[in-house]
Amino acid sequence: MTLTPTAVQAAQVLTLVLLSPLLTGFIARLEAVVAGKRGPSFVQPYRDIVKLFHKQSLVPEPSSWVFRTAPYVACGAYATIATLIPVLTTYPLPGATFGDILAGAFLFALAGFVTALAAIDSGSQYADIGSSRATMVGILVEPTLIFVFFSVAFITGTDLPYAMNAALRHSAANVLRPAHVLATAAFFMMMLVDTGRIPIESSSATVEFGMIDDARWFEHSGPWMALFRWGSSMKQFLLYVVFVNVLLLPMGLSSDGNVGSVAWAVVTLLLKMLLIAVVVVVIETSFAKLRLYKITEFIATGLLVAVLAVFAYVVGVG
Repeated sequence: MTLTPTAVQAAQVLTLVLLSPLLTGFIARLEAVVAGKRGPSFVQPYRDIVKLFHKQSLVPEPSSWVFRTAPYVACGAYATIATLIPVLTTYPLPGATFGDILAGAFLFALAGFVTALAAIDSGSQYADIGSSRATMVGILVEPTLIFVFFSVAFITGTDLPYAMNAALRHSAANVLRPAHVLATAAFFMMMLVDTGRIPIESSSATVEFGMIDDARWFEHSGPWMALFRWGSSMKQFLLYVVFVNVLLLPMGLSSDGNVGSVAWAVVTLLLKMLLIAVVVVVIETSFAKLRLYKITEFIATGLLVAVLAVFAYVVGVG
């Protein structure tokens, strides 16, 4: 049986919504195992989200509607990104024509912006500090991502994620070009930063001084906290999708919308993500955390790699 494009589009969003906590749980369990601990179950993020949905939401006295609506806007932005990028199929779905790869980046920025606003609106100093740090990291990471996307767009001749996937999938030479290899490396470095794996943040910490993402949610509770945690898992899932389905391993996706091929695309996507997660955990557990002010040096290195990717293409050696 062949699914309609709209049904496959819905399947892409459901894959993001339902499986993103599983990726978070796998990484947390693997981190604990590498550290010699038993670790939480793979499904612990699901349990945490369900538990939070059954708790009461408390509203700080100085907050406004921004505090209350931010979790919904952030989750909605992440779900929209799943309609723009090739999560399960090689062919464009109805929502794919609404925006290019930069539109996806803007939606990521929108989610981060409303989360930062909610943190400031809460009136909490801890949330304000987390918001300031997240904004600083975002300002430093965005130029690198722009150079990465420009580099891949030059190589593939398009800025549409599905077209990028097709161009790279049909040409191993494009995947192995020095400019593309450098761009992929730069994106991987920024993915580590954006998902809190390195260099300063501990993704599983709740009271660590250097924490960034979790600090912004200090004043949220109940279902709003559940949505923020769910949204954080979705953000990580989407970055992995861009990395494996657009940049690194653009194969294993459904080309006809058949139920069997779509199901196989889900399995393939998970296997590719788990492989990348193992690499990420090995890197994270092999490097000591950096001091907060050292983050600029790490991101500057990623920016240099991304600029070299564009330079290699322009001078004709990439």
